Amino acid sequence: MVKKVLLLGLALLFFSSCSVDNDEPDVHFEFMPIENVVVPETFQYGEIYTIEYTYYRPSTCYFFSDLYYDAVGNTRTIAVINVVYHEDSDITCTDLDNQLEAGSFQFQVNNSNGSYTFKFWQGVNEDGEDEYLIIDVPIEN
Repeated sequence: MVKKVLLLGLALLFFSSCSVDNDEPDVHFEFMPIENVVVPETFQYGEIYTIEYTYYRPSTCYFFSDLYYDAVGNTRTIAVINVVYHEDSDITCTDLDNQLEAGSFQFQVNNSNGSYTFKFWQGVNEDGEDEYLIIDVPIEN
């Protein structure tokens, strides 16, 4: 009986000490259109290349988070992901006028023939369809 009361007391203490307040900022993730890329004209099997890209950061509440990178066969779909902090009493956002951000990633050529097709996401058109900058890079032997 004493053990049950002790366990019940510990459980109540544990659950009452947990706060339901969330001190984390309110955020969401957003794809950012890629403006420009620098890709080699050709690839060599087994080599590693740096692929550079730029995108516009609209305000001080937008921060680079990651790249969306999807590989299907020899096609690579790439988009910039920003974390966006919602403006509230603790965070003040300032609009940025055409602030171009630059980034890069490493790409290793694992195919010995054909080409790679890169699809860089550039936004959504007025019909609601995704638009891409498509670049084919041949693999030289």
